[in-house]
Amino acid sequence: MSEQVRLREVSHADLEVFLAQEHDPEAVHRSNFRPREPEVFLRHWKTKVLGDPSNFVRAVTVDGELAGNLVAWWEEDRRFIGYWLGREFWGRGVGTRALRLFLDQETTRPLHADPFAGNTGSVRLLEKHGFRRTGTVMYGEHEHVMLVLHEED
Repeated sequence: MSEQVRLREVSHADLEVFLAQEHDPEAVHRSNFRPREPEVFLRHWKTKVLGDPSNFVRAVTVDGELAGNLVAWWEEDRRFIGYWLGREFWGRGVGTRALRLFLDQETTRPLHADPFAGNTGSVRLLEKHGFRRTGTVMYGEHEHVMLVLHEED
C-alpha cells in the first residue's frame, strides 16, 4: 500500500516535532547543521519563518503523521528553499513526493538551494527535480553545493 504524502499549513504545535528532528544526531551529521537551543529555534520559527508573509511554509505529512517541513524564503534578490524530514521518513520516497508537491505550489523561478556538499541524498533529491549545480559556496570551512531550478522550457 502506498503512503499518502500531503502538504498542509504549519501550526505552532508542529514546532516541537521540528525541534526534535533538528536535534536528531544523524540528521545533524548529514546536514552539517548545528541544532539550535529550544528558545532560539522557537523564536526563529515564530518570527522569521512563520512571521514573514513572503515565506511559503508547508508541513509534510505521511498518512496524517507529521514528517517534516519545506520552506521557501527570500535572501536578498534570490528565492531559496530548504526542507527537513524526520529520520524515520528517509529512504521511503517521502522527500521526492513532498518536494514535487511543494514545487507545484512554489512557482517562483529561479529557485535556489545550497545543501551541505556531504549530504549527497539531499543533492540528489534536488537534482532529480531539475535543480542544476552552478558551483559551490563556503559557509565557514564547510562546502555547500549551489543548485538552481530555472523556468522549464
